[in-house]
Amino acid sequence: MSTPDATTTHYPAAPASERSERHTLSVLVDNEPGVLARVIGLFSGRGYNIESLTVSETEHQKHLSRMTIVTTGTPMVIEQIRHQLERLVPVHRVLDLTVGGPAIDRELAMVKVRGKGDNRVEALRLADAFRARVIDASIESFVFEITGRSDKIDQFVDLMLPLGLVEVSRTGVVAISRGPLGM
Repeated sequence: MSTPDATTTHYPAAPASERSERHTLSVLVDNEPGVLARVIGLFSGRGYNIESLTVSETEHQKHLSRMTIVTTGTPMVIEQIRHQLERLVPVHRVLDLTVGGPAIDRELAMVKVRGKGDNRVEALRLADAFRARVIDASIESFVFEITGRSDKIDQFVDLMLPLGLVEVSRTGVVAISRGPLGM
């Protein structure tokens, strides 16, 4: 699954300020039942799409979780999403990592490839080039674990297609800002 260019639009004549952009939002929320449903409801109720969503408790003592949401929209839509998320009661902070300074994002995928002979050898060679690890192997297949930017995983999956790609399972994007300050 390739990610469209940040300036891709169905309306080529549209001003750059109205073109869709891909943004990664980091949202600190209370870890309690129903919070995820409220956030998802905000997106679905307004017709916003979520490309990737990961959630995990990050501060056990404070009962806080971090949601990393990747979404696409015009700058105005992204700003609306950010403001609407900030207004939800269990939300403590919303940070747009795309514009908030340098950030690191990664994704993990498990990729199952079936193959014999030359295809098997080529799959192993490519896995080595992409620093993917073999986490399961049989006579007929491999399961590779690969971590990196989403576009790197997309490339790996695309290369495995003709070699016998069977299945892909991805975690979704996790991200954090660089530098000494926290969220």
